[in-house]
Amino acid sequence: MIKHVLPEDVRVINKGVNGHRVTDLALRWKRDVIDLEPDLLSVSIGINDVWRQLDSPGLSQVDVSKFEEVYRDLLSQLPTTTKLVLMEPTIIKENPQSQGNQMLIPYVEVVRKLAVEFDAVPIPTHDVFIDHLTKKPDVSLTTDGVHMRKKGNELMAKAWLKETESLIDL
Repeated sequence: MIKHVLPEDVRVINKGVNGHRVTDLALRWKRDVIDLEPDLLSVSIGINDVWRQLDSPGLSQVDVSKFEEVYRDLLSQLPTTTKLVLMEPTIIKENPQSQGNQMLIPYVEVVRKLAVEFDAVPIPTHDVFIDHLTKKPDVSLTTDGVHMRKKGNELMAKAWLKETESLIDL
């Protein structure tokens, strides 16, 4: 179990919305991010941009070029003083070779590219999840191929804490 106690002056606000894609995030970016003036911002987006291509092909889709364009625009609106953490999209299905995981690779690459471009701390959650699935395929990370079980949440948290320890004093 991961246990960390935050200093009293740290306030964590979760603005994540289940099912949202980067285009949905753009609609609420000012209210949910800019107006709050965060000192540190951690963004995890992209899984639904791919998943919707698989489970809802009739929707207007967010292809990888649109994903990159919208994501870059959002990040460019941040003050340069905001410390930024970008999490890679994790997995779609428990098989590293699944269609969803193959489709996810260019989105992961966009997140990596934007992390460099915006001097953000990248969180290699995709690699962490694929590595886990390769080494321990019998330990399920998700309930449905996307939404996390306890082990999936634990892997995400450990990856985040490992990469951000220099940003925050826990």
